[in-house]
Amino acid sequence: MKKLKYLYCTVFFCICLIPFLGVFLGKSEVSSENRELSEFPSLKTETGWNTNWLSDAGDYFQEHFAFRNEMVTANAVINGKVLGVSTAGGVIQGTDGWLYYKDSLADYLGTEPMSDRALFNLAHNLSMMQEYLQKKGVQFLFTVAPNKNTLYGKNMPYYDSVIVDEKHNLDRLKPYLEEEGVAYADLQELFEGEDEILYHKRDSHWNNKGAAMAGSYLMDMLGKAHDSYEEEAYEIRADFEGDLDKMLYPLAMTAEEEIYYEKGDIFAYVGEVSSNFDPRITTVNPSKTGSLVMYRDSFGNALLPFMANAYGNAYFSRGVPYQLSDVDTNAADTVIAERAERFLPEMSQAAPVMEAGAEQRDGTVETIASDGADDVQMKSFGPRVQITGRVRKEYLDTRTEIYVSLNGGDLYEAVPVCVETDGETDDGGFSLYLAADKLLTGENSIEIITKDGESFKIIYQNTLKEEQTQ
Repeated sequence: MKKLKYLYCTVFFCICLIPFLGVFLGKSEVSSENRELSEFPSLKTETGWNTNWLSDAGDYFQEHFAFRNEMVTANAVINGKVLGVSTAGGVIQGTDGWLYYKDSLADYLGTEPMSDRALFNLAHNLSMMQEYLQKKGVQFLFTVAPNKNTLYGKNMPYYDSVIVDEKHNLDRLKPYLEEEGVAYADLQELFEGEDEILYHKRDSHWNNKGAAMAGSYLMDMLGKAHDSYEEEAYEIRADFEGDLDKMLYPLAMTAEEEIYYEKGDIFAYVGEVSSNFDPRITTVNPSKTGSLVMYRDSFGNALLPFMANAYGNAYFSRGVPYQLSDVDTNAADTVIAERAERFLPEMSQAAPVMEAGAEQRDGTVETIASDGADDVQMKSFGPRVQITGRVRKEYLDTRTEIYVSLNGGDLYEAVPVCVETDGETDDGGFSLYLAADKLLTGENSIEIITKDGESFKIIYQNTLKEEQTQ
């Protein structure tokens, strides 16, 4: 009996050693997660001994131990397909084989709604971007790719019983977009009008048919001539592997159906492109006219070919904040901004990089405070200067506009943004870009001015010197 105990302990110990020994015997693992794996830590750093070596080594082993994906998959299969519980932190295990991205859960439940001011910030941000482009003769269109559970929430698990508010951020944003006159393509309304399911069950995105329909709708909204795929022949192949499926079951993915149109692409990529998720992609199509700049996220992967087939030149960027110099660089006549619904809060925090236009100061501006803004800074970025800060809540209403005046001169409207401060979101942030030659060398007097209706009020006055930033 004693020998059996020793044998059992020995076998158990050897099994536990297999993943550890595999690291040193060359058994490498490729992560199924969307992140880079850590490198083996050094005992010494540039500043001396690495006091965090044991912790770093533990992280390294946790990410690199042999047969990691096999064990992760086995654990996920037992929990997900037997017990109906997801083991991946970013994945929700739905019913009937459906998977959902957990980043969309707070919006689905209504537990973390954007404030009214944040919704105004986003809508006004887009309105200012649209006005800037229209002055250049460039057409603008904004669209939101709906979350999968917004369109197809019936397979969400027990969460329905704890929904706080069925109105999502996008529902609440739409009136602000209309009020601000933003050209908006409502893909939620488009997809809700279809009986057919156009998103993948085990991926967070639309399928190729959904992408084709979205692309046609965007181009209809722009008045852009394009080929229709509505009656186009296609083949269905069960060869698609979803991003959520890969996160949850890296070695036991379930291939699902994808649609492949028989009509081939007529555009060509410029330079080497590893996938449609590359950060910057340029395409050409000699048989078409027009030039497009499209700011997009992962929903643009399947959408890209349909847009590229319609334009003579197209530039697709995943960069945030939006660099509107891309419009001049690519001689674009059209700009589309596409964002996934779950990214709307983040979008309210990103001001597009564009130079503000000047407005003459007409009449008297009342001074009501000299310290009504915090963290006001001027930073130099090559040929531009960025002015940022936060208007205090007592001087801010839902639709308050924010202006900056330098050295008693013209007014420049700043882009309203939300900013993270001490772990909390402050809706009173602002950002302004100016050409460096509009500032005096050395110090500049600055006024922050709020506008409510037709009333302008100075709420901050100071003298600042710009900081140099690489």
